[in-house]
Amino acid sequence: MLRVASLNINGVRASHRRGFGDWLATRGCDVVTLQEVRAPVAALPEDAFGDYHVVYEPGQIPGRNGVAVLTREAPVAVRPWDAEVLVRAPGEDHLHTEPAVDDLPLARGLGRHAHEGRYVEVDLAEAPVTVASLYLPKGGLPAHLQVPGRMREEPDGGARYERKMRFMAAFARQLARTRRAAAARGREFLLTGDLNVAHTRLDVAAWRRSQRAEGFLPEEREWIGAQLSPRTLVDVVRSLHPGVEGPYSWWSWLGRAYERDAGWRIDYHLATPRLARTAVSAVVDREHRGVRLSDHAPVVVDYAVGALTR
Repeated sequence: MLRVASLNINGVRASHRRGFGDWLATRGCDVVTLQEVRAPVAALPEDAFGDYHVVYEPGQIPGRNGVAVLTREAPVAVRPWDAEVLVRAPGEDHLHTEPAVDDLPLARGLGRHAHEGRYVEVDLAEAPVTVASLYLPKGGLPAHLQVPGRMREEPDGGARYERKMRFMAAFARQLARTRRAAAARGREFLLTGDLNVAHTRLDVAAWRRSQRAEGFLPEEREWIGAQLSPRTLVDVVRSLHPGVEGPYSWWSWLGRAYERDAGWRIDYHLATPRLARTAVSAVVDREHRGVRLSDHAPVVVDYAVGALTR
C-alpha cells in the first residue's frame, strides 16, 4: 500500500506551530506533497520535514509559494522547473544540488513561471509512479466582474485573472507532455496539489453565489474538465466519493466557514487511469488533535500499488 497525502501548508513555520510535525510523524504517509511552504531554505524550522527524504523547490520570491515532495525512500529522479532544488536525506544538513538534466522542455508560456516555486516532480523508488506537487496561481476576477468596493483586493483590470488563464493554458500543454514522458519511462503519473479551481457544484458548498468568484468561473471549471478523461487523468477523490458534496479541503479563516463545513474542494489527486484504479480510500484530515494545520487540510489517498507490478 502506498499512502500519499497532499497539503497546501500555507507557511511551514506557522503550520509547525499548529502541529504539522506531529501529524507528519504519526500519519503513516509514504509520500507527502506540500504547496505554499513559503520559506527560504535558511529559514526552514529544524526538522521541518521530519524523517523523510525531501525535495524542496523554494522558488526565488521570498516568502511566496514553494513546493515539496517528501518520500520514505530516496527518489530515483527529480524534475523541477527551476535550475536548483533542495535535496536532503533524513539526518543530513540542508544542501542544494543541481537536479538531473531532463530532456523535456517547458511548454510555451511556462518559462516566465519557472522561478516561482510552483512545481516539482519525483520518480518514486518504491513504486513505478511519478508524483508531482503543483501550486497553481490563485488568480482573480476578469475585468468585467470587478466592482470597486465589493472586492477584498484592489481592482487590477483583470491582470491576475489573465495571468492565471495563461498559466493554465501553458500547464495543460506541459501536463500532457509530462504524463506521456512518465509512460515512456514505464511509470504511472500522479499530479497532486492546490489547483485553486473547484470543478463542479459538488466541490463548493455555496456554489450558487460562487459562480462569479475566482476559482469557480465557468472557464476555470472547463479547464479542469479538459484535463480529465478515462484515458488521461482521473480525479481520484471524486471517483471514490461520487455524487456527494465535498469532501472539502479548504475553508476560509473568516466567519464560521469551517464550523459550518462551508468549504471548497480545490486540492486534488489526478492520476493516470491504471493508478487511479488502485485507490482504495481517500480522506481529508480536517484537523489534527483538534487543531487545523492550515486553511487547507491534507488530502490522503491509499493506493494498492502492488497491482501495478502484476
